[in-house]
Amino acid sequence: MSTSADSEKEYRDIRRILEVFQICDSTFPIGTFNHSYGMETYLRDGIVDSNETFEKWLSVYLRTQFKWGEGLAVKLTLEALDNKEYSKLWEYDQLLTRSAAAFETRRGARLIAVQMLDLLLRLYGEDDRVEVKLLQEYRQRIRDEKSFGSQSIAFALFMHMMGEGVRESVCYYSYSIVTTMVQNAVRAIPLGQKAGQKILHDIFDDIITLSKQIEGLDESYLGASVPGIELAQIRHETTVFRLFMS
Repeated sequence: MSTSADSEKEYRDIRRILEVFQICDSTFPIGTFNHSYGMETYLRDGIVDSNETFEKWLSVYLRTQFKWGEGLAVKLTLEALDNKEYSKLWEYDQLLTRSAAAFETRRGARLIAVQMLDLLLRLYGEDDRVEVKLLQEYRQRIRDEKSFGSQSIAFALFMHMMGEGVRESVCYYSYSIVTTMVQNAVRAIPLGQKAGQKILHDIFDDIITLSKQIEGLDESYLGASVPGIELAQIRHETTVFRLFMS
């Protein structure tokens, strides 16, 4: 029989999970619904035009640019926080941004990061935990043009504050990106909502595999990418008609 103390702990855990769900929700208003991460270029070229081709593109994106970029940044940020090596956060911010070839990708990352930081501070700004102070410092560094801004670093700061580990955090962050991409594909290709949910469900195994792979990577991999995706993001900047930023 559970005690009152046990019950309260369970509800605190549920509350913590609900807070994580809020940040991961595709409707969390940080601007990701305006971005295609290069997918729209493949759409215009007729390469992505169905459930199957979109799912293939999404899987490739996760296994390459995302894994070596924002996915790995979540892991590295959490490790730096555990070791109280806070200056590494700003180093990762520089590496992530400077390794992105497309100007619009760099600008989009900054805009999303700023909106995420502003919203997190609106929700948690009165908290005196060290992660909140680092969120505040990160926001000020962006204002002072000392840092560029990365959603993944802000997300990792939040997850560390929630007491989540690397595996959970990478999976949750991957989910937050995937669910937004699926909703964007539902609008752009277009896919049916049911088809989008099937793709989202099918990609869960990829997310688990991705997390396992990221566990074995160090910071020397941060910022690696593949030419095809980067070229698609660069080309997207000059597309005459488009639905998204990239």
